[in-house]
Amino acid sequence: MLVRRLLYRLGYRILHAVWLVTRFPRRGVKCVVLDGERVLLVRHTYGRRCWDLPGGTLRRDEPPLSAARREMGEELGLEGADWVALGELRGLDGHRRDTVHCFRARLRTPALSVDRGEIAEADWFERARLPVDIGPYVRAILALDRATPTRSCRGAWT
Repeated sequence: MLVRRLLYRLGYRILHAVWLVTRFPRRGVKCVVLDGERVLLVRHTYGRRCWDLPGGTLRRDEPPLSAARREMGEELGLEGADWVALGELRGLDGHRRDTVHCFRARLRTPALSVDRGEIAEADWFERARLPVDIGPYVRAILALDRATPTRSCRGAWT
């Protein structure tokens, strides 16, 4: 696990240097994972290490919902959730131009299997009691979640 954490940190530093020089846009996903009204936030083993919504980068030609399902399966062992598309955000984070596809995953059971190589911590928070050190898109994505009606996209974009 220690070796994997070091590889994630090294890889992130290399990507950060590439973003600084090339300014390539990045397409990714962020997921509002809910257990009732509690939201799951994670701290990665690399990067800023602030509390953030779980997510990751889309692979080439990968549909956003497939990426969200894949990332949540890899990082959290999340399976069998009801998915809702929340929309997308565009922004600048550091030296990256981001397009973030946002989803809600409502769990049927709050049991998770956290990948400790990539995720240092995972915890549930009440929306009104989020930690101070949160990622740059967390509040905007949670606002999208509040504004989006509940409807499943189980078969969409697969």
